[in-house]
Amino acid sequence: MVKLGKKIVKYRVAILIAGILLLIPSVLGYINTRINYDVLTYLPENIETMQGQDIMVNDFGTGAFSMLIVDGMEDKDVSKLKEQVEEIDHVSKVLWYDSVADISMPQSMLPDKIYEVFNSDTGTMMAVFFDESTSADGTMDAITEIRKLAGKQCFISGMSAIVTDTKELAESETPVYVLIAVLLSTIVLGITMESLVVPILFLLSIGMAIVYNLGSNYFFGEISYITKALAAVLQLGVTMDYSIFLMHSYEEQQIRFNGDKERAMAHAISQTFSSVVGSSVTTIAGFFSLCFMSFTLGKDIGIVMAKGVVFGVLACVTILPSMILCCDKLIEKTRHKPWLPNINRLSDRVTKHYLVFVVIFLVLLFPAIYGNNHTSVYYNLDETLPKNLPSVMANEKLKEDYDMNSTHILLVDSSMPSSDVSKMMKEIEKVDGVKWALGIESLAGPGIPSEMIPSEATSMLKTDDYQMIMINSIYKVASDEVNAQVDAINKITDKYDEGALLVGEGPLTKDLIDITDHDFKMVSIVSIGVIFMIILILFRSVSLPVILVGVIEFAIFVNMGIPFYTGTTLPFVASIVIGTIQLGATVDYAILMTTRYKRERSRGAGKYDAITTAHKASAQSIIVSALSFFAATFGVGMYSNIDMISSLCILMARGAIISMIVVVFILPSMFMVFDKVIVKTSSGFLPKKAADNSKKNNRNSDNALTNGAQV
Repeated sequence: MVKLGKKIVKYRVAILIAGILLLIPSVLGYINTRINYDVLTYLPENIETMQGQDIMVNDFGTGAFSMLIVDGMEDKDVSKLKEQVEEIDHVSKVLWYDSVADISMPQSMLPDKIYEVFNSDTGTMMAVFFDESTSADGTMDAITEIRKLAGKQCFISGMSAIVTDTKELAESETPVYVLIAVLLSTIVLGITMESLVVPILFLLSIGMAIVYNLGSNYFFGEISYITKALAAVLQLGVTMDYSIFLMHSYEEQQIRFNGDKERAMAHAISQTFSSVVGSSVTTIAGFFSLCFMSFTLGKDIGIVMAKGVVFGVLACVTILPSMILCCDKLIEKTRHKPWLPNINRLSDRVTKHYLVFVVIFLVLLFPAIYGNNHTSVYYNLDETLPKNLPSVMANEKLKEDYDMNSTHILLVDSSMPSSDVSKMMKEIEKVDGVKWALGIESLAGPGIPSEMIPSEATSMLKTDDYQMIMINSIYKVASDEVNAQVDAINKITDKYDEGALLVGEGPLTKDLIDITDHDFKMVSIVSIGVIFMIILILFRSVSLPVILVGVIEFAIFVNMGIPFYTGTTLPFVASIVIGTIQLGATVDYAILMTTRYKRERSRGAGKYDAITTAHKASAQSIIVSALSFFAATFGVGMYSNIDMISSLCILMARGAIISMIVVVFILPSMFMVFDKVIVKTSSGFLPKKAADNSKKNNRNSDNALTNGAQV
């Protein structure tokens, strides 16, 4: 690796030029990568609710629908508005009561259900159907056009409107996320590093790696808005370790080689690459474990972040060393004494009073596990969005004026007899929380015989293969009540048509709850198992994987358990993603300290001296890295108005501090307790002579036992 380091040092200018040129295709790729703002699209395609969505598109030409509420407008003006809405691109059809009969017809002649469904004391409502899916660009563009057309007295609700507002909010906030992360990380690094220029070089090299990562997402076609919002901040926090390790190694090597900076950097690159490979592989493995989720948002985040770590490592050992050497004079001119207290005394105290920290670990362990297992999560994605968003206001108005919280779409066989359809709808309307069920049978009334219903109206609700029934629920999406309601409706429909499909936001979210509950358990098992195996291979030890993973999982339990005791409800993604992110990030700190502990023991140092030296050598890097990770994520968490992003960032920020405390205080204490076990069950923890003598003694004792047995 030293040869590679020398080549990087020799061709540093060419490396910087190549790095800058690569930014051009990366920026173009970033701009042209589509962003998906609907997390429900990441559900498995083979589940019934997703199959029902496909039928809606293929048979009815409808991928999504919204309710357009109109207040204080005369019927003739509403009818004109309806016609204008129908002319908007990607609006396939609009259902209002003039779809059934002319507005000149007295309201008393309309079917009672039709009038009740579409009218309130303050105005009227129409159902707008789109020809593309909920989060398609065409649907979101149509929502924007309807808002421009309708004016202030109109409100458009539904998941597509929520997705449109989420997109606008995320696009306005994401650049600020990066600015906050960079600014706060610069402040932390400026205080803790020995030069004011070095933090800028760190952020420039990491920034280039982030651009490469985001640009290469173009080949995936699209990524989630959650991935886009978190990728830059998360990559900055996770890969900052590598830059800090390189700089500290470079400073050590300068002392070794009497100020020969090029030679020192070549050896620093070699040493950093060797150290970083182990920790980066475990981090990458942690992110890749998200790919085992059947809810493919995990795969989206996992692949992008694993790729980001790879780019971060490459930038750390190529671009950053080139920058440091090229800016050497500036670094020297801006040197200052770091405002970080000397931690040598802390290291001595940790190893001397290790039993105190072991007791703290044991006292907190069970409350942490209990809290982690009982933290509440929410699945209703619009519940914590800002209340002043147009879609949130529209949903609230829909609830207040029409007693509508969610709408299910039931697809049944079009050949089902009308009498059976009517019976089924009456049974469905008796289900707790169902206000009405509206199908083609509902359009007929005393003034409108079924044969007089316009074909335009019937085509909205019936095709050659399926007929559509809209079901209004007074219960909120993702609530226990609506989930029980979905089960009850499915039981009823199975009696009449076993092939019936119930779709919509409510049934989809119920599937989301069931699937992610299974995914969380799967990801936890896979991530722990993979990282356990990597640590086992890396240190050739049976005991160290148990100790390291156990300590890191303790840090995760504490972090995820705190919301239970504070009464905080987390977004469902947090329970899946944070454990993996914190596991992957924290293992870097643990491996850094363990590697130094192993080196000191292999050189003949005793237990106390080896652990104290390892602590002194690594704790400062761990503290700086954790503080920069905290700064990058905490600022974003406090700023973001999207609770999904805010909660994840607050959890990551708190997790960085908890992990730092656990690795700095608990891990060395565990080394003190289990040193004998570690040495006996691990390779390379004893000097070669001692190891050889140990093997001889073992062989001699085996021979003695054999001879004794023979006698």
